[in-house]
Amino acid sequence: MKESHCDVLIIGAGPAGVMCANALAREGINVRVVDKRPENIPAGQADGIQPRTIEVLQSYGLADKLLAEGAHLNMMAYYNPTADGKGIERTSRAPDVNAPTTRWRHQITLNQTAIEDLFLNSMRQHGLHVERPVMPTAMSISDDEAVLNDPNSYPVQITLHRLSSAETASMTAANAHTNVVDPTPQLAGSTEAEELVHAKYVLGADGAHSWVRNQLDIKLVGEHTKHVWAVVDCVPETNFPDIRNRTAIHSNNGSCMIIPREGDLVRLYIQLADADDLASGGRLDKSQVTPERIMNVAKKSMYPYQIDFPHKPIWWTVYIISHRVATQFSVKERVFIAGDACHTHSPKAGLGMNASMNDTHNLAWKLIHVLRGWASSNLLKTYELERKKFAQDLISFDRKLADMFSGKAATADNAGGVSHDEFQALLRTEGGFTAGTGIQYQPSVITKAAPTNPTSGILIVGQRVPPQIILRVADCRPYEIQDLLKSDGKWKLLFFVGDCKDEKQAALVNAIGEYLQLPSSFLQRYTPKSASGDAVFSILSIARTPKDVADYTDVHEGLRSHWSTVYTDDIAVDGKNGGDAYETYGIAFSGGVAAVRPDGYVGYIGSLKDMLDGYLDDYFSGFMLDSH
Repeated sequence: MKESHCDVLIIGAGPAGVMCANALAREGINVRVVDKRPENIPAGQADGIQPRTIEVLQSYGLADKLLAEGAHLNMMAYYNPTADGKGIERTSRAPDVNAPTTRWRHQITLNQTAIEDLFLNSMRQHGLHVERPVMPTAMSISDDEAVLNDPNSYPVQITLHRLSSAETASMTAANAHTNVVDPTPQLAGSTEAEELVHAKYVLGADGAHSWVRNQLDIKLVGEHTKHVWAVVDCVPETNFPDIRNRTAIHSNNGSCMIIPREGDLVRLYIQLADADDLASGGRLDKSQVTPERIMNVAKKSMYPYQIDFPHKPIWWTVYIISHRVATQFSVKERVFIAGDACHTHSPKAGLGMNASMNDTHNLAWKLIHVLRGWASSNLLKTYELERKKFAQDLISFDRKLADMFSGKAATADNAGGVSHDEFQALLRTEGGFTAGTGIQYQPSVITKAAPTNPTSGILIVGQRVPPQIILRVADCRPYEIQDLLKSDGKWKLLFFVGDCKDEKQAALVNAIGEYLQLPSSFLQRYTPKSASGDAVFSILSIARTPKDVADYTDVHEGLRSHWSTVYTDDIAVDGKNGGDAYETYGIAFSGGVAAVRPDGYVGYIGSLKDMLDGYLDDYFSGFMLDSH
């Protein structure tokens, strides 16, 4: 049997898997990714991208194609039963995204294959391809603590099997029959098709039926509801006026959600009967559901509007809503699970693929730091700490949303039903959560503030850096600060240096610059001697000096590696943007410093004086390793 070694082996090339694979490949990590599908999915599956995920894709340089090709969901329409109960009528329209600090005030929908291709094309540029059709058949993790604690060891062994054409055909036939992915295709057992991989780390991004999760004996805890829904991708003919808006319909015939897609494509979520009415032997009998039945229910739910389906559906499926979270997201900080492998929920809020990709966006930089010897392996414990809490919050929200959306609408004959105001209020109240921009990571070794937090605005420890326009001092060119926070595995140190034309402020800033150049500073201790000066930390200095008198040379050399790294908070030359950063972020005139993690979240905030007192050094010493 062939044997090989790699730093990270990723099982599953869905959104979570390719997000992680791309992030690692860009940074030169020895990563492999395998998937049992002979090719990526041709249609269906997830399709919605929320504003925070657009920000993340932008940080990898992948958002332009998504923005150009996807459908932009700007408004959401709400329909409820008419007074006579015979049909539906529009109750209101409102912005689809209800988050105040959002750069993109809309969702984007695009088929999952196109979204995965964003990553696959980027991976190819770094010499990484998905190995298909390949699946794991055995896994073991060393119990030797010395091996597990050795950063250079390969404590995980995985046997991979390359599927033959016959095995692939068998799996494809099973999938076509059941309309779901068959987790256990029959294998021929040829040793020539097998390989033993020795890996430092393994990621199971292999879906709700995760083989990796099952091998680790990790349980999904939660519940199945009785809400049965169908989803169909189609190109309908209709006089429904909001067919190109995201639309929530409560009718006396059941609920329906309309999701516009690229081109003329539309996704319909249709509420069917309760699970008990579609059960056979205690399980959902999908044979009772056909595309024709789904479309007939849609026609009844949307009456008096007409909707016809002259074309064959592009894709469809049926599912029971379940809310479950894995009991743990990793084992021995050597094998991790992400995405649907560790949390399942309804697709109504459009968060599934977003949650999956952000799971591995969170994990990837931590793996990079540990593999490069920059950080202790304890850093990897924060993956489960942060993402499991998010998953639990997601399930809590989704349970409320699913119950409301699957419930009967409030009418004169059903006063106890779901009112329009209740439904809209839930989406409005949770707008930051659904957009992804309001996610708050709890305090930990990588998320803490100094004793004298200098901010009182929207720059908050544990949250992502909100959008803001600042000017590059040397040429007064405006920049969106998020575009300066690229996902390149580096920390971004945002030094808000105040007005360096002020003599007292300049003295403070100069003292900081001089300190950062000392061998004893965290900047020097945690940057390897063999690496470039900004290999681990990138410094951005942001002044508040008016642009007509500001000079980039006002900032000490210890706080500027290049003329292009000095900015100021002033209005752009066109008079349209900028000049709000200090006020909006709540930065005191005396300045401050924010350590932004490689995933774009604020890890630390303190005053400039706090930094001189050693608080930022203490922060990094909690998880970084001295490189000297």
